[in-house]
Amino acid sequence: MSCWKERAKRSPSEELARQERVRKVAHENGKRIGLDGDPDLNFLLVGGVLTKIRSRSWQKNRFYRLQEDCKTVWHESNKVFKRKQTFSVDDIDSVRNGRQSEGLNKHTDPSEDERCFSIVFKGRKKVLDLMASDQEEANQWVKSFEKVINNMRNLSRQQKSEHWIIDCMRKADKNADNKMNLKELKRFLRHVNIEVDDTYAEEIFKKCDESNSGYLEDMEIKTFYELLTQREEIDVIYGNYAQTDAQLSVRDLLNFLLNEQRENATVSDALRLIEKYEMDETAKQNNHMTKDGFQMYLQHEDCEIFNLAYKNVYQDMTQPLNHYYISSSHNTYLTHDQLKGPSSTEGYIRALMKNCRCVELDIWDGANGEPVIYHGYTLTSKIFFRDAIKAIKDYAFRTSDYPVILSLENHCSVDQQKLMAHYIISILGDALVSKPLGDFMPTNFPSPEELKGKFLIKGKRLNKLEAAFNNNVTISEGTVSEEDEAAEQEHGQKPPQKKSKMTLARELSDVVVYCKSVHFNGFEHARDKLDFYEMSSFKESKAFNLAENSSTAFMLHNIDKLSRTYPAGSRTDSSNYNPVPMWNAGCQIVALNFQTPSKEMHINQGRFLPNGKCGYILKPEFQRDATSQFDSNALSYGPWLRKKTLHVMVISAQQLPKLNVEKQKSIVDPLVRVEVYGVRADNASKETHHIDNNGFNPMWNERFQFDILVPDLAILRLVVEDYDATSANDLIGQYCLPLTCVQNGYRHVPILNKNGDVISSAGLFVHIMLLDAE
Repeated sequence: MSCWKERAKRSPSEELARQERVRKVAHENGKRIGLDGDPDLNFLLVGGVLTKIRSRSWQKNRFYRLQEDCKTVWHESNKVFKRKQTFSVDDIDSVRNGRQSEGLNKHTDPSEDERCFSIVFKGRKKVLDLMASDQEEANQWVKSFEKVINNMRNLSRQQKSEHWIIDCMRKADKNADNKMNLKELKRFLRHVNIEVDDTYAEEIFKKCDESNSGYLEDMEIKTFYELLTQREEIDVIYGNYAQTDAQLSVRDLLNFLLNEQRENATVSDALRLIEKYEMDETAKQNNHMTKDGFQMYLQHEDCEIFNLAYKNVYQDMTQPLNHYYISSSHNTYLTHDQLKGPSSTEGYIRALMKNCRCVELDIWDGANGEPVIYHGYTLTSKIFFRDAIKAIKDYAFRTSDYPVILSLENHCSVDQQKLMAHYIISILGDALVSKPLGDFMPTNFPSPEELKGKFLIKGKRLNKLEAAFNNNVTISEGTVSEEDEAAEQEHGQKPPQKKSKMTLARELSDVVVYCKSVHFNGFEHARDKLDFYEMSSFKESKAFNLAENSSTAFMLHNIDKLSRTYPAGSRTDSSNYNPVPMWNAGCQIVALNFQTPSKEMHINQGRFLPNGKCGYILKPEFQRDATSQFDSNALSYGPWLRKKTLHVMVISAQQLPKLNVEKQKSIVDPLVRVEVYGVRADNASKETHHIDNNGFNPMWNERFQFDILVPDLAILRLVVEDYDATSANDLIGQYCLPLTCVQNGYRHVPILNKNGDVISSAGLFVHIMLLDAE
């Protein structure tokens, strides 16, 4: 029995008609994303042959082109069951010119660099390595992809929604006749994640089929689209404020901004919004806003829950380095689990592109005298230390100018340590901080502003920092205590007995300046015996114990010193611990497994969302004041107590994704959970009821109230899940942000997937008020 059925061959006239339909659809979609007639878009629509590279021996020609929806890339395949393969432009994280992937570096020659490029996907999907016929063609592919990706990302929420819905309509129109019969309408409704009974579907169809032809076309499809996308909740809000000829006058809009949005708005602000969002020229001339203009405003970035005042770097970046939370990664080189997963330079690239400012390198003796990075005592693969340093150098400052800390866990012999130091110095060059800033011995850390574009090395040092000002140092090597995180693993392959001492080469010792690793011997010892640049790392259990039982002492310790925390060795699945108690104790470098999608990583992403996503967040004043007695577990009166009441009304959601795309009839049953993370007294969670079979436009209208004591440390997380009565709910999407960055009023909330990437068409609609408690 044959499993493959060839499509019947089209006649010449049928093929011409098909090509004309494709051209028309591509034209409409190109216009929709602002690239109508653009030569770069047309280049992708025509497509071409590229060499797909998997290894030295597997390099095969494949045809690639952008489909007429302007968001799906098609490529041929020789696999029997996958003759045609596609991927979405939405799934592309970046396109890299040249041999900038691990695969291309390994499987191509340096002479081919200008012909190579890579498509890097979001999540854990493998990098697609490609080679064009020449440099000009490679540059054209990269330029064209980047233009389409950027235009898609810069569409407004309303434009993304329209693009998504029309794309679903095309998919439902199986015979591509630009008409929609009842069967296709039902298929479309399932595509957009809504299940309706046959009677209701027939009612919608009859209402729109004004010609009684048995199918919808042209204006009838437009009527159906408008019926489907009508936002009743927005109609109600608009009706409450539109007091001037059923439209919003400048005064009406100003009343809305002042009373509902709680903005410090003026008449000029209202006029600016009308000018920006109103599409009806008559209404605009009358300084009025129609319902369509109002809906466009509500769906724009201006009206999202995250306050744009905090989007760019706004905090004081001239404080000492230890006054900031620093976005930090653990075992950065791993892309999966801690036991046998692959090690890759891609781990460093992805973490740095997510604004991580502290990465970890576990270095061991490798063959032929070359130090390698991998997770010791395990079966994880190995990468060369020099390749990791090169990748870090290349990507460190692409998304943030602020300093990057390289946390070294050194297990190498002296000879390979010297080679490590050589690579660090030669590759990082002038960007490496190899001696204290200034001409005199410092008494405090420099600021992120002073360290812009610089690398700091965290590791063992043979002597005090004062030696950097003494040119008569003759010591070549010495012994230091060895602290081996890998040896804390709790799995079958037992490590050898951990050494208490190791020999450290002076060359490697000298590159450690502001982050000298030392063993923790108690807070009193640290206060009396350690200098400001001497810091300790705390495994998860130790850190939680200190945060729980010595909260104020831990917080005061972190006013003077840097502290790093890291996951327990037993987390062989690369899972994460809750970073919030660590931040509550003032810990700066709270290292997480960036490679693992998790609630903890969502919270971390939310913590570092403001301040330009630069990877540094200034700690609250009460965590920087040496006289502070703040205790996150037993709150006393102090400047940290700023009592607030948080009111959240979960109104509706729009265009939630199907979780099981293979199953047409699989529709989500969504619920929304509102979570607050902060000091112990502020932790809370409340959820709506679930709605059956509607991921397209579910509506809840449920209100929740939270009492907040320390808003400066609170993080708000909104979670959308697919309800399941018999097993754990499945995550549909989520969004996290610091409570202090919330905008009051009616707000749309972007929805991110488990990897932290935006789901372009989806969103939540809420009404939120953060008010001073009475």
